Amino acid sequence: MSNSSSADQLVDRRLLQRKLSFWRVVAFFFLIVLIGGLGWRLSGVGTPTALTPHIARLSIQGMITGDRGTLKLIDEIAKSSARGVILSIDSPGGTTTGAEKLYDAIRRLAAKKPVVAVVGTMAASGAYIAALASDRIVAHGNSLVGSIGVLIQYPNIAKLLDTIGVKIDAVKSSPLKAEPSGYEATSPQVRQVLTSLVDDSYTWFKNLVKKQRDLNDAELAAVDDGRVFTGRQALKVKLIDQIGGQREAIAWLVHEKGVPAGLPVRDWKGKTSLERLGLLGFSAKIAEVFGFSGLASAFDRVEASRESRLLDGLLSIWQVGNVD
Repeated sequence: MSNSSSADQLVDRRLLQRKLSFWRVVAFFFLIVLIGGLGWRLSGVGTPTALTPHIARLSIQGMITGDRGTLKLIDEIAKSSARGVILSIDSPGGTTTGAEKLYDAIRRLAAKKPVVAVVGTMAASGAYIAALASDRIVAHGNSLVGSIGVLIQYPNIAKLLDTIGVKIDAVKSSPLKAEPSGYEATSPQVRQVLTSLVDDSYTWFKNLVKKQRDLNDAELAAVDDGRVFTGRQALKVKLIDQIGGQREAIAWLVHEKGVPAGLPVRDWKGKTSLERLGLLGFSAKIAEVFGFSGLASAFDRVEASRESRLLDGLLSIWQVGNVD
């Protein structure tokens, strides 16, 4: 009886081991599929082929820095079989130099294919510079557009240092080296230099608006004070061409630029490697893969807020509390 019981236990144990081995294999298989799917989504393998006629849609979102990935993607669209391009813009702007790079790249693209900008919630400052590069600007009635201006921001903690009895000493080759420092009150000479930088870039921005929107001096003066306009207001002051969205943009491409009707609209996205993503960015991608779009958007907003605090140099950006 004892031998029979031991034999039964041995058989049961082997069956259990086989079941565990089976489920280990199944779990490992699904893990491989999950990793492969995530890698596929992040690598940009789904980017539309350059050989199939379509309307390319490129999203300009978050902080504009003129990153190489976006500029490369614009060049690839120019070489593709896309018959027209929709710039889907939803951004408060970014660095002025980054916006300039983006503008130049889009103008090169527009020389080869018709480009229409569609404004979502906002195309302000540097994002409006990107929109200016298109052949036509379409915005919703309640979109925010404009914020024509440039600024330099830097913290000044001189009073705080005085309060706690700390002084920062420096040996400089010249008075204007490493200014503004933020460790002492901004001198009139430094402020004059900074003002000249802002004024020069501001003049460039205004001339861009005047040229691309075909404004006279009086029309430009009415919109160049840094304010944002709703889409309806922007239409009246000639900052946009039409109230609407993607449907109206496609209709314009078809009827005015000869793009064949019925072409699919395909998103062009750059390749993103895991090592280039921060913790928040990686979390957003994971949430997106599993279909939690709301959570992914929340991660993206926090990441965008973090990036905005790290911008250096001349800024063309609009946020509540900023003065352009």
